[in-house]
Amino acid sequence: MENSKITIYCDGGSRGNPGPAASGIYISQFKKGYSKFLGKTTNNEAEYQSVIFALKKIKHLIGGEKAEKSEIEIKTDSELIVKQLNGEYKIKEKTLVPFFIEIWNLKQDFSRVNFIHISREENEEADRMVNKELDSQNGLF
Repeated sequence: MENSKITIYCDGGSRGNPGPAASGIYISQFKKGYSKFLGKTTNNEAEYQSVIFALKKIKHLIGGEKAEKSEIEIKTDSELIVKQLNGEYKIKEKTLVPFFIEIWNLKQDFSRVNFIHISREENEEADRMVNKELDSQNGLF
């Protein structure tokens, strides 16, 4: 079986910093979006958690055996997250280190994981999932 490439758009956001937060992802090959409420957290933590959510979700959807043969492309509009995950920036916020480590460990389940910075306009679907999740939680916070 040849390697397959899967592109996942990720976004995390909080209303307030920290505030009610959510992760949103959009898997282009499946033409399907998913969201997850995170509770109260910072914007950067929500961005990291969206990448974790994406890697866990795709492994769950395709299975471990297929994951090992898959190249995953994570696209996000968070330049900070991409540069930290690609080793270009140091992580200065200590609260982000556990998320970085979790992503590093999740990467081992796949043939390859690439982190790519995109514009906000290119990340519309994932952003829509974040806002949909936050709107559905409105009044709970």
